[in-house]
Amino acid sequence: MEFVKNKYFYWGILTGFLWTSFGVIILLFFLSDLTIEKSISSLYTQNKLGGLISLSALINLPIFFIALKKNKFEFASGLVAISVLFVIIIALLKINS
Repeated sequence: MEFVKNKYFYWGILTGFLWTSFGVIILLFFLSDLTIEKSISSLYTQNKLGGLISLSALINLPIFFIALKKNKFEFASGLVAISVLFVIIIALLKINS
């Protein structure tokens, strides 16, 4: 658990969250005519918000492999941690539907 004490672990979490949020916003911008807030609300009522989040989280995959190639294991573990958090959020969204 030494990697949790490393600042690059937290940079990985922050990077994964920001890129996934960026992916959600970009997908909503191009695929929806509504505002972002109304689009998210509409997707939630249609039980499709989890799919949008999972599609946007795919942006983290190349970043993860680049971090592994450059031996930035703490950063990559931060990306894995935020990905697990997104999996839990998506599962909760699917259970509550």
